Amino acid sequence: MIQNRPQTIQIFLPTGSPTGVKEAELTNRLLKALYFPRTALESASKREIAKHTGVYFLFGQDENGADMVYIGEGEDCWDRIKSHHRNKDFWTEGIIIATKGDVYTKTEAKFLEHICLKVAKEAGRYVTDNETGSKKPSIPETRMYDLEDNFETIKILVGALGFQLFKNEEKETVKKEYFYCKGKDANATAIITDEGIWVLAESIANLKETKTAGNWITGMRQKLVDKGDLVKNDNVLKFTKKVLFKSFSAAAGTVLGRRANGWKEWKDKDGKTLDELKRQS
Repeated sequence: MIQNRPQTIQIFLPTGSPTGVKEAELTNRLLKALYFPRTALESASKREIAKHTGVYFLFGQDENGADMVYIGEGEDCWDRIKSHHRNKDFWTEGIIIATKGDVYTKTEAKFLEHICLKVAKEAGRYVTDNETGSKKPSIPETRMYDLEDNFETIKILVGALGFQLFKNEEKETVKKEYFYCKGKDANATAIITDEGIWVLAESIANLKETKTAGNWITGMRQKLVDKGDLVKNDNVLKFTKKVLFKSFSAAAGTVLGRRANGWKEWKDKDGKTLDELKRQS
């Protein structure tokens, strides 16, 4: 697959600001991405690609703090985004992706929208703001395969700009290593990827924190409860979805409800700790 090969991405900063508008492209591909913060709409509107036919993504958070995205398409993407600027409050950043020569048709853009929405929902990393799904349009078989190849480029560009919208670690991790964290009522399973440690859905965490857990642990757990990622189930907390942690200790502390050294608490099926497997070997 394309994302498994080394790639060169060129990023251009039209305003010179690393936090402002960006144009990104793979040097050997026909697609280009335009990234813009919502506060920089005027600068983004001046870029030629903004008015091309393509797909676009609006990123933000819902009222519970969960990552949210709206995925759309347009013959003039900027015209659609101006409408969303008036009518949608949640989003703070956007990305437009189109061909450099503006060769997509309306039907081809709708096909890409359909794929993007389908794969984003399968990955489950973002809540989708789309009220309805995107119906797959009828398209010649030969062109369909071209567009599916284009979608692989879209995945790379969106990910490289900081949004792991399409990444499904359970599908893309070829060799999965499972690790387990247990204690009192807790019984959690996780896998490790290049992003961090994913505690998997259905994992069980202790219901109550210890008195010495500290604000860091209680705060992390409360945020997950507020988002619905952790729910009370009898005398325990259950993970309703897979959750990414950047550190092993944060994951272990959330599961155990206390301060914890994740290098020692996460173990493989043979009882060997992460410390033994990843640091001492």
